[in-house]
Amino acid sequence: MGNAQAEIVTTAKQRREFIDYPKRLYREASQWVPPFDLDMRKLITRKHPYFEHSPGEFFLFKSGDRTVGRVVALANDLYNEEHGVKCAHFYFADFEDDESAGRILFDTVTKWARDHGMETLIGPLFSGATMGGGVLVEGFEHRAAMNMMVFNYDYYAGHYEAAGFSKRFDLLSLTADPHGFQLPDRIESIADMVRSRGRLVVSQMKSKRALRQVADEIGALYNPTLADHTENYPLTDNELAALKSDLLMIAKPDLEKVIRYDGEIVGYILSFPDLSDAMQRNRGKLGPIQILRLLTENKKTRKIIFNGMGILEKYQRLGGNALLYSELTKSTTGSEKYSFDDAEMCQVNESTDLMLKDLLTVGASVFKRHRVYERAIS
Repeated sequence: MGNAQAEIVTTAKQRREFIDYPKRLYREASQWVPPFDLDMRKLITRKHPYFEHSPGEFFLFKSGDRTVGRVVALANDLYNEEHGVKCAHFYFADFEDDESAGRILFDTVTKWARDHGMETLIGPLFSGATMGGGVLVEGFEHRAAMNMMVFNYDYYAGHYEAAGFSKRFDLLSLTADPHGFQLPDRIESIADMVRSRGRLVVSQMKSKRALRQVADEIGALYNPTLADHTENYPLTDNELAALKSDLLMIAKPDLEKVIRYDGEIVGYILSFPDLSDAMQRNRGKLGPIQILRLLTENKKTRKIIFNGMGILEKYQRLGGNALLYSELTKSTTGSEKYSFDDAEMCQVNESTDLMLKDLLTVGASVFKRHRVYERAIS
């Protein structure tokens, strides 16, 4: 290959190539699910609300006229303030299985981070709330859960480790057979007792309109429940609005649940029908035919994906956790309209020992592992 060269993405042609390159790289990978081109264009043209508060730069890597890699470098001011660090992130780190491609990618991001006064490089990571983080290191045979956790080839981790990166943390995906996913009697009894008291109440949405009405309240819980997690940061109002818009697009109202205490929303379970098959056939496009495919898949899919659940800490001690897990087990089997044969829970940080223990107890098992790496900037 020779030495690859870095290019900053500035032109429309380069932006198209940044979007199209992984489609060629993963052409033979049945596990890869392409993101929507429209979403990618918003990012590359800096219309994503992240760029309202922090800088970033998109790069392509070329060997002659051929693209051999891509990446975006990020210096998230809100993340650094929340966690008391001076780190840069990187994401969309896709590259060929070649030493030169990996080296130029990591060297380019490191230089960019150093120029921005950072001390540590962490990635792949954008925001755990909006995009799945990490390098897939276990579970290569399984398809990605839409855009909620990424797929990559098995050679990636070796390039990271050869470049001096070490593990910072892992994000786990768990699978469960809904028909065998049930709470121990003791926990279900606690949940029943909580329900009987009538102060913690679970609500299901009946329509998109009803879901929109509570979306702001659900969004307001994100920062108190998740912002301090090591993969997250406090989202701005505009970031929360964009996140809510994305979730409302694919959410089925009667699959979403909120937990109220004396009428106030204090917890939530967010689940989505798996549209991965339609997204793969759409190849990133979103025209009338592609939308029809998504709507059809939305009705027929037999898999449910959980990508968010939590309850404010003060209510966990009031039996809220037992109620949360009880409702989770009910959600895996669907509703009066929907029935599922498979369930996946994404982006569970390995540091959440209690949650993982509870999920394993009720019958889930880890089947994919994504690793976020770090390296000091010398």
